[in-house]
Amino acid sequence: MTGVHLAVYLPLLPSLAAALSARWLAARLDPRPATWLLTATALVLATASTITLGLLAIAGLVRIPLVTEAGRLSRTVLASTDPTSRFVSLAAGLLLTAAALATVRALWHRGRALLAAARQARSLPGTGDLVVIDDPAADAFTLPGLPGRIVVSTRMLDGLTEAERVALIAHERAHLRHRHHWFTTVGHLAASLNPLLRPVSRAVSYTVERWADEHAARASGDRRLVARTVAKAALLKADNPHKSAPALGITGTELAAGGPLPRRVAALMAAPPRRRVLLIAAVAATLVLTGLCTLEAVHDLEDLLEAAGA
Repeated sequence: MTGVHLAVYLPLLPSLAAALSARWLAARLDPRPATWLLTATALVLATASTITLGLLAIAGLVRIPLVTEAGRLSRTVLASTDPTSRFVSLAAGLLLTAAALATVRALWHRGRALLAAARQARSLPGTGDLVVIDDPAADAFTLPGLPGRIVVSTRMLDGLTEAERVALIAHERAHLRHRHHWFTTVGHLAASLNPLLRPVSRAVSYTVERWADEHAARASGDRRLVARTVAKAALLKADNPHKSAPALGITGTELAAGGPLPRRVAALMAAPPRRRVLLIAAVAATLVLTGLCTLEAVHDLEDLLEAAGA
């Protein structure tokens, strides 16, 4: 039964590895595949860890005399073949409950924010995706919706050159076109289920910004121009730090602090990132292995319950 014990715990280990490597991966991979890879990592590992906690909790639950009798399970078989201690099962149950409550809360707030952003987008004047608002505070952000809108203040436009304005709007259009809010939403919810994945969620928020930066760089053909635009927009944004955020709470450029800014500017000043296929394949293989370990743990618990009920 030692194998069962290891199969149950193995899916928890990649979460720790992901937490330690998320920033490193985000810095070395091309931002577009990095966003997909990190989002998939967050989703797979959050699911695996939740299932693992559930299995550990069930392993303890079936050993409660009332449950054992109701399920007509053999106490002798359960005691002799299940290595999970009651303390571990209790801790798993408490962690699972806390994770479920945190996720429901996060889902509620995120859902409300998305709906509020969609309503705000519909209420804006005009029919195009770009809306310029007369505002003395510098601001620029994307509102997801049907249709989504890009909002830029006159103060922000006045502080940029014509070429920089084009780069800024290209950045925002990348957020809108590729629906980056869904990537950050998945990362946020995964981190609610498994707090170890918070660095992965932050890495996703960074890579969507880098994705939009690279899109703007390709559209303009000038990486230094985009780097300068990002830096200037951040300085303009810093003049109104207390301005309220858009309804969704996700600004398109994350101008003042998103990225973080120095890493984004440094990346734009360097050569375009490479795809690094082998690194992507290694992470994907780890996720597949995690999924297989989780399925094996589920299968082991099913075998245990069948043996106890025979």
